Amino acid sequence: MVTAPAPPAPLPRPALDAHTHLDMIQGGSGGMGPPGQGRSVDDVMAAARAAGIVRAVTVGTTLESSRWSARCAEEHDGVYAAVAIHPNDTEGVPEAVLADIEVLAAQPRVVAVGETGLDYYRDYAAPDVQRWWFREHIKIAKRTGKALMIHDREAHADVLRILEEEGPPARVVFHCFSGDVPMAKQCAEAGYVMSFAGNVTFTNAQPLRDAAAAAPPGLLLAETDAPYLTPVPNRGRPNEPAQVAYTLRCLAEVQGLDLAGLCDTVTATAERTFGPW
Repeated sequence: MVTAPAPPAPLPRPALDAHTHLDMIQGGSGGMGPPGQGRSVDDVMAAARAAGIVRAVTVGTTLESSRWSARCAEEHDGVYAAVAIHPNDTEGVPEAVLADIEVLAAQPRVVAVGETGLDYYRDYAAPDVQRWWFREHIKIAKRTGKALMIHDREAHADVLRILEEEGPPARVVFHCFSGDVPMAKQCAEAGYVMSFAGNVTFTNAQPLRDAAAAAPPGLLLAETDAPYLTPVPNRGRPNEPAQVAYTLRCLAEVQGLDLAGLCDTVTATAERTFGPW
């Protein structure tokens, strides 16, 4: 079994992991062990709390993982869920699945519809199929009053265009924000929240750090996207919610903010976006 990376120093104030995949950390495709033989949710969240990460949003990508995420949120304090069909998983999925996603989205501890959006980097689903599913997820977010959590990979223009055409929900989060400074400013003008993952700490990610510096502090969140995108100094090892502490330290540096103040700010942004808890 792959061991977890070394824990970060505790944050000065509580914060959260705005996007993670606890099912993958527990075992399976995340690489931390066979299903049921990885790190338990209790262990992962205990390590997170030791680092000052007191909440985590675990995110579904299929109907099965969305059901798992909703159930995990019900069973564990400090865990909340997002539910959707990931754009890479939309090809060949029956449209009737949307009704199941909407039922899950209406549950109290499900705080977002996601991750949904567009991925033009991979060709797992045709672009027109992805766009149709994205529009349907937007409608579910608006009907249920939940935040919309967006996966946007090499599809910035189409994601922004579809949001404008459909009319965005009241709360929109760009998970693992990957845009440049102009896009960050465009998102800020629209009031969209930008959530940065561990790749903002990578040596070759200066353009992403520039985008993070351009984002208003009140529209920032931090996430792991665990078990992927482990931040420096643990890059290359499996990720988990505790590691978002490194990403927060990076964001505080690029923003020129006090770390404790940034923790309070992202906590307030998360409450406004996903809460009340």
